[in-house]
Amino acid sequence: MDLFVQPLLRSLETGSVYALAALGIVIVWRTSLVMHFAQGSMGMFSGTAVAFVLNHWGLPLWQAVLCGVVVAVLCGFLVDFAIIRRLKRATSVGKEIITLGLIMVFLGLAPIIFGTDPMLVPKAIPSGDVSLAGANISYNGIFNILLGIAIAVGLYFVLQKTKIGLAVRATASNEPTARLMGIPTRTVTLFAWAAAGVLGMLAAVMIAPTTTVTPVFMNAVQVSALFACVLGGFQTFYGPVFAAYIIAIASNFLKLHVSSVWGDQIMFGLILLFLLIRPNGLVGKTFVAKV
Repeated sequence: MDLFVQPLLRSLETGSVYALAALGIVIVWRTSLVMHFAQGSMGMFSGTAVAFVLNHWGLPLWQAVLCGVVVAVLCGFLVDFAIIRRLKRATSVGKEIITLGLIMVFLGLAPIIFGTDPMLVPKAIPSGDVSLAGANISYNGIFNILLGIAIAVGLYFVLQKTKIGLAVRATASNEPTARLMGIPTRTVTLFAWAAAGVLGMLAAVMIAPTTTVTPVFMNAVQVSALFACVLGGFQTFYGPVFAAYIIAIASNFLKLHVSSVWGDQIMFGLILLFLLIRPNGLVGKTFVAKV
């Protein structure tokens, strides 16, 4: 039984990280129609800021995370205000190239500002574990799982039940019409980029205790989050969240029971085969335009 429960629990913890990063990507896509390839590198930058504050200023983790939130929000504001708003006449491919360029920008700025030495980030709950069906999971792992689910559910509630969420959904549905109806779409997109930055930072802080903080420590999260968005479908906010957990579970079980070397490659191949059958993803929708 523990051969099933142990990797499942680990997958749920990893899936929470992927889900937060995927939410950032899909929020930007739905509000700005920009494929956010730099979600991982922006999360890396603000996550490195958290590690820098921890290692050089000696602040406790929660205060360092607050500093990371400030950095993430400022980065989101700066990217949207200084770059994305200037691309109204750019093609979709041009916008994607810009976000690819942002990867290089943040990869270059991180070592310049925070130094080149790898840094460590401690767990939110340093010690302690619990046994469940013969498997062990740390208190920190439970905290990460609950945090990821709570943020996803909270965002879903905000998007579905509040006026702010209505403005976001209206902007996502049809930005020109939403603007004509009096919705401040520029403000919506501005805060969407900031929210994506905060989600990326939280994903970085959650994954950082399992590795060292370097300019490339979020690369795997970025790839998995993008696949989660594609698999779940860009037409909904909740689809990529479900897909993120599916990818984490599939990856761990394939590595455990099929191949520890080729597990991820097999999983990505299966996703591509699935997309041949359902190009719009798990919960994606096909929109037919009437002429």
